[in-house]
Amino acid sequence: MEPSGYMPIVLQSLVALGFVALVLIVVPLLGPRRKSDKKNENFECGIEGQGNARMPVSIKYLMTAILFVLFDVEVIFFYPYAVNFREMGFNGFFAVLMFVGVFLLGFYYVLRKGAFEWDR
Repeated sequence: MEPSGYMPIVLQSLVALGFVALVLIVVPLLGPRRKSDKKNENFECGIEGQGNARMPVSIKYLMTAILFVLFDVEVIFFYPYAVNFREMGFNGFFAVLMFVGVFLLGFYYVLRKGAFEWDR
């Protein structure tokens, strides 16, 4: 592909960066500048804040969230292969087999580390 083929991407990136810069510069100039304790107070769905927000979270919750994200994102990578598997031929099939191998290797590692044992 020629360098001129990348011009739409460059233009779109410049417009996006220009918009971000414009918003970051203009909005503070147009907005009110009055600060107060009431404005600086946290607000969540109209409920008064209670206690300390830095409460410990169970490691089981964190492990579940991290494993979900890891395996969910890996499964998303199967979609392009499923759509284009005929055009990719043997090389594509071999690449997906390597991907599945790494995926299963990671799953085995997590299993051996005891991440799925909730009783501990």
